[in-house]
Amino acid sequence: MVRDGLYYGGGLLLAAILVGTLFHPGWATPFVVLSAFCFWFFRDPERQIPTGPVAVSPADGKITHVKAMDDGGIRVSVFLNIFNVHVNRTPVAGRVTSIEYQAGRFKMAHLEEASELNEQNTLVVEPSEFESGPIEFKQIAGLIARRIICYSGVGDVLDRGERFGHIQFGSRMDVRFGPEWELTVARGDKVAAGSSVIARLKETA
Repeated sequence: MVRDGLYYGGGLLLAAILVGTLFHPGWATPFVVLSAFCFWFFRDPERQIPTGPVAVSPADGKITHVKAMDDGGIRVSVFLNIFNVHVNRTPVAGRVTSIEYQAGRFKMAHLEEASELNEQNTLVVEPSEFESGPIEFKQIAGLIARRIICYSGVGDVLDRGERFGHIQFGSRMDVRFGPEWELTVARGDKVAAGSSVIARLKETA
């Protein structure tokens, strides 16, 4: 479980005990339900990480956008609803060369304009396992998500599928690949962070 889940879930559970003790047991029910939801929402299951010249999904959710970029690359967007695991994992192994936070709006995360307008945190990783250009991926806040958490810093060396952060209560992840990659997913596909392959290097596809 993500540590924040203990804070939210534990705090609500304590509130339930106090309300039930000081007032009426029935009044504690909403706090118990919310506490259980928080413990469930912040779950963090282990994943089987694929090997080879591939990139894995940085988030659980559904592929909502696949967009060709002007430089010949491609951008893939994963929308996380409130029922998905919200722990984010790095698509490839490598060194973090850049992290840039951008304040912004809180439009619904599945909208195209959310990629540019919403609050977001962008990481760039230089792959270490194979010859490829840098991979850029964004944590994007949504209508309900109001807190982006990033555990990593510039200079950190990450393994493929390693946890690097999470976004609370509904969000989106964008991944931008260079022209040397080809996708293995399509719009509408469901993916799991760290275990679903979303792209392969063209030379080995």
